[in-house]
Amino acid sequence: MASANGTVSAASREGRVVTRFAPSPTGFLHIGGARTALFNWLYARHHGGTYLLRIEDTDRARSTDPAIEAIFDGLEWLGLGGDEDTVFQFARSDRHAEVANELLDAGQAYRCYLTPAELTARREKAQAERKPFRIESEWRDADPSCWPEGAPYVVRIKAPREGETVIEDRVQGRVSVSNAEIDDFVLLRSDGTPTYMLAVVVDDRDMGVTHVIRGDDHLNNAFRQLVILRAMDAIAKNAGEPGWPDPVYAHVPLIHGADGAKLSKRHGALGVDAYRDDMGILPEALFNYLLRLGWGHGDEEIIAREQAVEWFDIGHVGKSPSRFDLKKLQNLNGHYIREADDARLAKLVAPRLAALTAGFVPARDLALLEAAMPVLKVRAADLNELAAGATFLFAQRPLTLAEKAQGLLTDDAKALLSAVSERLAAQNDWTLDGLEATLKAMAEERGLGLGKLAQPLRAALTGQTTSPGIFDVLFLLGTDESLARIRDQAA
Repeated sequence: MASANGTVSAASREGRVVTRFAPSPTGFLHIGGARTALFNWLYARHHGGTYLLRIEDTDRARSTDPAIEAIFDGLEWLGLGGDEDTVFQFARSDRHAEVANELLDAGQAYRCYLTPAELTARREKAQAERKPFRIESEWRDADPSCWPEGAPYVVRIKAPREGETVIEDRVQGRVSVSNAEIDDFVLLRSDGTPTYMLAVVVDDRDMGVTHVIRGDDHLNNAFRQLVILRAMDAIAKNAGEPGWPDPVYAHVPLIHGADGAKLSKRHGALGVDAYRDDMGILPEALFNYLLRLGWGHGDEEIIAREQAVEWFDIGHVGKSPSRFDLKKLQNLNGHYIREADDARLAKLVAPRLAALTAGFVPARDLALLEAAMPVLKVRAADLNELAAGATFLFAQRPLTLAEKAQGLLTDDAKALLSAVSERLAAQNDWTLDGLEATLKAMAEERGLGLGKLAQPLRAALTGQTTSPGIFDVLFLLGTDESLARIRDQAA
């Protein structure tokens, strides 16, 4: 079991698919990260495996507790919490250093005493000569007896210099890099702390991760990480211990904005919390949308969680970046709102509605809000629209009419409202069918289309020119409130 104290036991998962999502807690859970978590969760579920969560908090200056909580919160909201206790990478620093020292002792790594000034001078020389900068350290093959006592050093891997490294990526296909392009990168800094590159490899191996599914911005990292893996695999096998097998890699293209540029703040909300809190998106809608963002199953657009688990295959992820389309997300969200339970929607909408109108008191009015959901949700694309659409039910008299609604209340319309008020005051059957029969009969008697009667009535009852059907409005408001509002605007 993985835990916050840094201990890991992968024995119980042997022979099973194990995936992981490993965000850095330097901010919110962004959309790209949420999709990565989703793909890892789905792949593990599809294969009856295990999905793990690791917080890569080795950047102590930028890692924050609020960011960690935001990540947990976003994942739980989407139903993507880890199957076991979360691993915190920083807590495992001693283990990372232990592996670096194993590599050092086996001659697969070396102490490098090049100073920052020397490295800067070599980098500037390469730039001046328009050559790529590669670490060529004279300490790579130096005898330990030559090590300057007490001088600061870093530990570097001895990267292979001949041949090439090949990855058969489940998304990108066959990708290769000449080993001459992989420099002797740092494993331990001069203060003894491990680098990200080392920590990721050690954690993945110790957690038993079999499939690394992540953004393709990490593809170059994979070639460096394989250097560590293969060096440790050789050490382990020489000692008669379990090896360090390569994981299966799947590097997923990044998400772009509608303009084709990499998704950024200028494209709108990036954090999952913004889609939930600010935009009123349901988790099942975002789940479904992220699933279809770069992955598909024929022409299916509406895919439930259980169906996604059954169908998901990482090999069906496209190689090209997908484009985030807010309009499509909103349309999908509208579908899930129409499918959602009314009581659940009422509870989600209640705080938004309370912020819009003081007339709504959740303890008193939640039942009415729930009763209104069937007619409100057919018109809404998000929870904010649901809340806005419900405000007329709880508006305080006399209503403040929108300009267009006010324009409907001509003298003739006000006289018509007086007649409607008299007819409805005598209404004994305040049901949808009863109200419909009464108003249709009244419109026919006056030679009016129902719309001519409904328009000023809607303005008087809601203060707006759009609303649910007029019979629904009357029924939900009830006899006393409906008659009072009509009389407020009648001649």
